[in-house]
Amino acid sequence: MAGSESKMETTMQQLQSRFQNLSDQIISKNIFSDMGTCIDDLEKNVADLMTQAGAEEHYKSKQVQWIYFSQSPNLNSR
Repeated sequence: MAGSESKMETTMQQLQSRFQNLSDQIISKNIFSDMGTCIDDLEKNVADLMTQAGAEEHYKSKQVQWIYFSQSPNLNSR
């Protein structure tokens, strides 16, 4: 009986070890997947901000040109 209990303990420890290894692998894959999703979202947000900043800079440059030309004495005298 002592031998069968020892064998059973060994088998249970092996099962526990395998289960722990599988659990660790699943968790690490989910963490990397979640991290990848967060990085993708961050890249998209940065791209959107860059696009918005470019559009705003373009608008501001046109606005500055309009103000400059509208206040130019040469244009007002015509």
